[in-house]
Amino acid sequence: MKPLTILITGCTSGIGRHAALHLASLGHRVFATGRNAAALAELKASAPSTLETLTLDVTSAASIAAAKAAVDARTGGAGVDVLVNNAGYGLLGPTEMISDEEMRAQYETNVFGLMAVTRAFLPAMHARGSGRIVNISSIGGLMTLPFFGVYNSTKYAVESLSDGLRLELAPFGIKVSLVEPGVIDTGFTDRSMQEIARFRRPDSPYAPVLDRADEMRRMSDLTAVGPACISRAIERAATDRRPRARYLAPFRAVLSMMFIKRLPTSLADWLMRQAVGLTARRFARLASAPVAALPAGSR
Repeated sequence: MKPLTILITGCTSGIGRHAALHLASLGHRVFATGRNAAALAELKASAPSTLETLTLDVTSAASIAAAKAAVDARTGGAGVDVLVNNAGYGLLGPTEMISDEEMRAQYETNVFGLMAVTRAFLPAMHARGSGRIVNISSIGGLMTLPFFGVYNSTKYAVESLSDGLRLELAPFGIKVSLVEPGVIDTGFTDRSMQEIARFRRPDSPYAPVLDRADEMRRMSDLTAVGPACISRAIERAATDRRPRARYLAPFRAVLSMMFIKRLPTSLADWLMRQAVGLTARRFARLASAPVAALPAGSR
C-alpha cells in the first residue's frame, strides 16, 4: 500500500502520541501536532524519520492557519490524505456545578476545535477528490455516565457532526469514520480526576459520592487497556478500502455497549447509580449523621 500523509492533533500524550508513533512505524508520513513544544520535541526524538512535528492549538485560528501553511509548504500544496482529530480533554464533575465558562472551554477544544481543523484541511481533499477524516470520539459518545455529562455531551456532538460530514462528503470521495475508545490506560484519566477533585468540598451535595472518586478510579483502572488497540483502530479507519462509520474498541467495550443497550433505560440508570453510589438510601443515611462544621469562609 502507498504510504499516506497523515496529520494527528493532540499528540503530546496518550492516544495521539501512541497513534503517531504507530502509523509512522508503518511507513506513513505523520504530522504529529500539539500545543506543548517540549513534548513534541521529545516525541520527535523517539520517532521514526517519517514523523514530523508541528505546533498546533486547535482553539486558535492563527495556530491552525500556521499549521496548514506549514503542511502545504512541506507537501507541495498536496495537503494530507488523512486527518485524525484526536485533541481533547475530559471535564468531569456534577453537571449542575460546572460553570458556563468551563463548559464553553470544553466545547471550544472538543467540538469547535475539531471542526475548525477539519475546515482547514478539507479544501485540499476536495481538490484531490479523495481523503479521510477520522474523529476520535468515545464510548461516552454512545452512553452518558454520572459526572461525565458535559464531557460526554461533547462526544455526542462529535458523533452527530461526523455522521453529517460522512453523508455530505461521500460524493466528493472523502470518507469519515469515528473511533470510539472505551477505558484506555493513558494520562487522560489523570487529568480528568484532577478536574473532579475540585468538587470534593464538604459543602457539596455530591460530597458523599465524590469522596469515593479514588475508589471508582481504581475500579476503572482494573478494566483499562493500553492505547495500542485504539492505534490499530485508527490505522484501519485510515487504510481500510471501505472504512466503517464506527470503530469501537477494545472488544470489551463492544460487549459493554451491547449489554447496556439491551437494558430498559430505568434498569441501566439504576445500575450506573449503584456503581457510583448515587442512591437515595446512601444520601438519606449521610443526611441523618451529625454534620461537621465547615471551615471559615466556606459556602
